[in-house]
Amino acid sequence: MFDYMDLAVFGSAEPTNPCAVKVTAGSPDFTRLHRRELHSEHRRGQRCSAADLPELFPGRWQSVISPSSSSSCENASSTCPPPPRTYKPCFICQDKSSGYHYGVSACEGCKGFFRRSVQKKMSYTCQRDRKCVITKVTRNACQYCRLNKCLAVGMSEQSVRNDRTSQKNAKKEEEVPKLAIGDTYEMTAELDAIVEKICRAHRDTCPPLCQLGQYTTRSSSEQRVQLDLGLWDKFSELATRCIVKVVEFAKRVPGFTGLNMADQITLLRAACLDMLILRISARYTPDKDTMTFSDGLTLTRTQIHNAGFGPLTDPVFTFAGQMLPLQMDDTESGLLSAICLVSGDRQDLKEPSKVEVLQEPLLEALKIYSRKRRPSAQLLFPRALMKITDLRSISAKGAERVVTLKMEIPGSMPALIQEMLDEVPENKDHSQLSEGRGSPI
Repeated sequence: MFDYMDLAVFGSAEPTNPCAVKVTAGSPDFTRLHRRELHSEHRRGQRCSAADLPELFPGRWQSVISPSSSSSCENASSTCPPPPRTYKPCFICQDKSSGYHYGVSACEGCKGFFRRSVQKKMSYTCQRDRKCVITKVTRNACQYCRLNKCLAVGMSEQSVRNDRTSQKNAKKEEEVPKLAIGDTYEMTAELDAIVEKICRAHRDTCPPLCQLGQYTTRSSSEQRVQLDLGLWDKFSELATRCIVKVVEFAKRVPGFTGLNMADQITLLRAACLDMLILRISARYTPDKDTMTFSDGLTLTRTQIHNAGFGPLTDPVFTFAGQMLPLQMDDTESGLLSAICLVSGDRQDLKEPSKVEVLQEPLLEALKIYSRKRRPSAQLLFPRALMKITDLRSISAKGAERVVTLKMEIPGSMPALIQEMLDEVPENKDHSQLSEGRGSPI
């Protein structure tokens, strides 16, 4: 009995035929059989375990052999791949999360939106009551509420600032302009004089927000309507005053009055709306979503829409929000206004080359002044110039708005506004525009 068990444990990995194992230990048959079984085992490269033959190893034999079998199971399980990692839904919009970004579980869309908002220092506004519900479907509808929810759930602005990618891009922004430009940022006496004249002209004709006594009106502040005639009357009066101030500013731009009268009028009419939008955008208050006119009247987005801006309202407010990160002072705003005015690419100019000659020192002055004021923000100058393209796009929409506005107002358009924005016949008297007369200032 024990001879058979010894053979089973230390010999073949398969149960042998009982009829072939009836030999006694120590006999030649036993020795040959034992060697043959060992050779067969070596070729197969496997051993029999208690788990393979449970009927032969009851009781204590199972406890003796079981550790090796359990260790083999552990080794086998160690090669199995771990279960896939799962994340919570996006904390902002409940979309499928791609991992933990800037401290919270977020999807790729909200991660990228938060990174761009922080890196570019974006300023958003909410057109409702700042309580928009952010979901996968509505997350692109209100950027203001989406950014607030990112911050509320715990996204870290500091993590974005310390991100390797943002640091690498910031380093490129700092190094490339220095190598490409190599300026000394020194003003010549001529440029200094131009900057001084432009700055004084801008301050005299466009007072900053801090110098205005602001006041408001509750008229038509609840919801948008096609046109509020009371607000339109007030707005048209203020627009006339602002146009007079723009004409006064243009006359003080060095060299402008030296152009022939036809080119002066062409430049003024082409750039008037650009300059008006640029000026009112400088008096934009983002936390209240209001704009202040030159006399201190402060209107909400809804009121400005109802005063006559109509579909032009949102593009103007968007432009004003995009101007905030540039943090331009009065001198930079004045120089940018002068560059908008003196542009040699305007249509119908008689002597465009003379206009280009006037614009060159203005461009150089803005470039040097902005880089001397903020050496670390060397891309401010090209970004400021890019805003001229945005202004022209808005002005084109403004010309379309004037056409529809004529059909909405009960009377005629104020004379100076019509002369500035309408097509001017060749035989029309331009004395009012050229002399800058209008409503009392």
